[in-house]
Amino acid sequence: MEHNVFEQMAKRYDTEERIELAKVIVKEVRSELQNSTSKSLIDYGGGTGLVGLELAHVVDSILLVDSSKQMLEVAEAKISRNGISNAKVLHSDFTQETPALKADIILLSLVLLHIPDTEKILQQLFNILTEGGKLMIIDFDKNDKINHPKVHNGFSHEELKDRLSEVGFTSIEMKTFHHGKRIFMNQDASMFISSSIK
Repeated sequence: MEHNVFEQMAKRYDTEERIELAKVIVKEVRSELQNSTSKSLIDYGGGTGLVGLELAHVVDSILLVDSSKQMLEVAEAKISRNGISNAKVLHSDFTQETPALKADIILLSLVLLHIPDTEKILQQLFNILTEGGKLMIIDFDKNDKINHPKVHNGFSHEELKDRLSEVGFTSIEMKTFHHGKRIFMNQDASMFISSSIK
């Protein structure tokens, strides 16, 4: 099994920069989640819960899924410390196996760029969503300054739209909502939000 870099980073993952970036993301996602109080949400690659746990109060239930046990331990500590009763964690990697889960909303926040086979993960997430469910992706716009063997250098809106519709998603919307200094591998970058319906 490949050594998970996030295991070593878990305890010190919540840096000031990451917390600031998470706030920007939470604000954007929250506006997309109006009228979702009866909905279940999976935060895939939810890590320490920086984004997901901030959304717990706008949905019925939230499940943080991550392939790093240590990251989830940090998230669990936050859940019990803050008494968040509708949040759970699940240690799983959907690129290896998909558990029998269902959710109304799935969120991937800065996660897709770490997954080599984009098509495969989108298909797995499509299968987990309930009919009419919503997939929300937040990631970086394509950035030619970035070159890393383990990370996509962001995504072009057109390419990602094509991939999503090939998998079967409809009503695909995408917009860039934030530009930041040195937020992507120490480079200035912009982030987009995409929402699509099963």
